[in-house]
Amino acid sequence: MNIIGNLLLHFCLPLTVYIFFASIQAGRTRSVKWLQSSILAQGVCIAWVFACSGLLVGCILTGRYDMAYVYEYSNSTMPLFYKIAALWGGQNGSLLWWLTILCGYVAVLIWQHRKSRSTLFPYVLTTLSVIQMFFVILLLFAANPFDVMPFASMGGFEDGRGLNPLLQNYYMIIHPPSLYLGYVGMSIPFAFAMAALISGKLDNEWVITIRKWTLTAWFFLSVGNLLGASWAYEVLGWGGYWAWDPVENAAFMPWLTASAFLHSVIIQEKRNMLKVWNMILVLLSFILTLTGTFLTRSGIVSSVHSFAQSDIGTYFLTFLVLTIVVSVGFLIYRLKELESKNTLDSMVSRESAFLLNNLVFVGAAVAILWGTIFPVLSEAIRGVKISIGPPYFNTVMIPIGLILLLLTGIGPLIAWRKTTFKQLQKTFYWPVLASIVTTVLVTVLYTRHVWVVLTLSFCAFVVTSIFIEYRNGVLIRMKALKENFGLALVRLVRKNERRYGGYIVHLGIVLLFVGFSGAAFKVEKEFQMTQNQAETLGDYTFRYDGIRIDKTPHKEVFTSTFSIWKKDKPYAFAYPAKVMYQSQIAGEPPQPGTEVFIKRSMVEDLYFALLSFDETQSVAFVKVIVNPLVQYIWIGGLFLILGTMIVMWPKPLQRSRRA
Repeated sequence: MNIIGNLLLHFCLPLTVYIFFASIQAGRTRSVKWLQSSILAQGVCIAWVFACSGLLVGCILTGRYDMAYVYEYSNSTMPLFYKIAALWGGQNGSLLWWLTILCGYVAVLIWQHRKSRSTLFPYVLTTLSVIQMFFVILLLFAANPFDVMPFASMGGFEDGRGLNPLLQNYYMIIHPPSLYLGYVGMSIPFAFAMAALISGKLDNEWVITIRKWTLTAWFFLSVGNLLGASWAYEVLGWGGYWAWDPVENAAFMPWLTASAFLHSVIIQEKRNMLKVWNMILVLLSFILTLTGTFLTRSGIVSSVHSFAQSDIGTYFLTFLVLTIVVSVGFLIYRLKELESKNTLDSMVSRESAFLLNNLVFVGAAVAILWGTIFPVLSEAIRGVKISIGPPYFNTVMIPIGLILLLLTGIGPLIAWRKTTFKQLQKTFYWPVLASIVTTVLVTVLYTRHVWVVLTLSFCAFVVTSIFIEYRNGVLIRMKALKENFGLALVRLVRKNERRYGGYIVHLGIVLLFVGFSGAAFKVEKEFQMTQNQAETLGDYTFRYDGIRIDKTPHKEVFTSTFSIWKKDKPYAFAYPAKVMYQSQIAGEPPQPGTEVFIKRSMVEDLYFALLSFDETQSVAFVKVIVNPLVQYIWIGGLFLILGTMIVMWPKPLQRSRRA
């Protein structure tokens, strides 16, 4: 199977080269035959890449431990779903998975445009073939997942090392694929943007075409980041959900620029403005995905997520530089053709609010990028590696985040073109009043922490503005069409999924900020406890009751038990555990992992992590954390997902056309 996999990868390289030249010829000559030939070659390439992934999974499931990748990331005792997840658990396999997802996107794209006569489509295939070609070269010459172990012909590889214990979690099955779907999904908007620049067809066709592609990639990046935060919270045992880790930042930056594009594209569609800006945002989003992948794969940054030092970073850096040079070159070449004739009519307009929103989004991405790469630049130039941690990011990003939160409520309430002072007074009366009341109540009853007060005040402003938008729309339908409240609400959303689904996304963002504000009141402490000893943290008293040991061929689990009282009333039992994953390689020690216990509530989470234990002395070392408002982050994530699905839902006209 490894020989066949290698052969298929080798066959893919000349095939992608052929697709590149055939699609260029199709675009240059408008030849249907060249386009069909390019599409047929893409179909063969897609089939071969899918076959490669299937072969690698087959090697993992059948225990081909003579193959280096299978040996490093799988073993016989791992459950089936972890064996399948091993496909993207290591560097070489994850790059093949990346290429597989890209080919999946290309297959969907070809199916959608099978009857299209767009002048853009051949150049879209040209751009995508270059990306495919790069990944095939990478797999063949730097990260081949089908390489065999040294001296494999002599035997002796009866089992493998298995996945990193931190990855042996159900999040491993859904978190990386979701992020990859987001990362790779940015390739399609980039391909259309490059096609528009190459062909000179710079009207709104390419923007309208890529809106849902960008939204799809943004959706998967959102889900991936939320799942990553949940994984960090539940698996790493430190009690946080976001650490401004370089790899977390790498996934967050394209999310920010894609968010900016999804807002500014509305202006181009409605007012035919910001053409240059939208082009920059699409190019930047893809470039940031490459930058993030470079940081992750090169090993130049330290992260629990990143891979070891390797030559892959050189390949990615080269491709990144070439991508920037080519895309910026074409952008400069077409700059005059992209200029918009329309201009802002007033600084107090929805266009201005959206533009400010865009600038803040991009500013946030630049600030994060600088904080992420500065240690690398410092080490390269001065030979001194400077660590930039959460204090820098929190100092910069908290004000930026609050500005974005406020703009979330302001933008929808301002009229297009121009808003008069009287309209502003009428529109913002209730949101401002809600904000003032919230500020007073939070300050008097809860806290005077300035960032928390501002956060909750702005949240009240945004929620009120969303409520007004829904209320006005529903009341108009109830009065004009004699519909009841429920029917009017459903039909209001169905008639304009993009607008009202967007408001639900904004409501999800509000709930996320409510959850973030709880971090200001987080309380944590580490305890050394003997059996039957009791300790107190805040309103909670907990007693260490002992430890239980469970053994399986795959792992050994040491589960501690704590009895918990809240305000002197029985509250819960906690079962944090330490897990020792057994290596099947002779002489290798077990690898430790952590299983935390979280008692969740809408007010606060009570978090237990067993750090270590002394079985002979009946001593446990445990970290206990009181985390206020964390549940609002996950609820906000659900609203964000729901709102995005509503926005992506086909309109009635689209549905009737398909029927």
